[in-house]
Amino acid sequence: MVPCGFRDASRYGRRSAIGLALSGIGVLRTGAVPARAAGPVRLLALGDSLTAGYGLPPGEGFVPRLQAALQARGREVRVLDGGVSGDTTAGGLARLDWSLADDPQAAIVELGGNDGLRGLPPAETRRNLAAILDRLAARRIPVLLSGMLAPPNLGADYGRDFQAVFHDLARERPGLVFDPFFLEGIAGDAALNQADGIHPNPRGVERLVARILPAVEALLDRVTPG
Repeated sequence: MVPCGFRDASRYGRRSAIGLALSGIGVLRTGAVPARAAGPVRLLALGDSLTAGYGLPPGEGFVPRLQAALQARGREVRVLDGGVSGDTTAGGLARLDWSLADDPQAAIVELGGNDGLRGLPPAETRRNLAAILDRLAARRIPVLLSGMLAPPNLGADYGRDFQAVFHDLARERPGLVFDPFFLEGIAGDAALNQADGIHPNPRGVERLVARILPAVEALLDRVTPG
């Protein structure tokens, strides 16, 4: 499923896309932390279509716009695009070792929206995200966890349980930088979204990057030089 669900997502219907089969490629030993070369800080953005810039021209997606914003603030950062359209938390977990091949020094985790759109059990989403966070912690990689909301058509109970996944993980891991809702201020605003009403347009991406930038800078401040 390509889109991530959120407010009033019931009216959008279910859209599908072919995810990339990346699991099992270039597996690293999770216990080994290689020496880090000098140069720009490598920031992994591990996510789904929202990270991948679905439907946007080259250079207008979240990853390139975030990198440009950081560089404009004097940050020497290379943002690694770990976004795969349609990915669930299970997909993100399956390809995590592949995503770590570039030895990132910090990571943004933006996953879960497709779990909610598919109505997957929140407990499953929690297990997958916890495993991702644990693997990153084992490599001493500081993390910004960004949350998502479930489609309201799945009911209030499901919505509460789904949202609680992200808040509980953040509470249990005080070392995380936590962003409660990736699409805050964008979801439901037609002027900031593409025609599907789900994925941000260039204006929406600009708003998203400006909003999340302080949290990303807080994350980068936790990177150990070297």
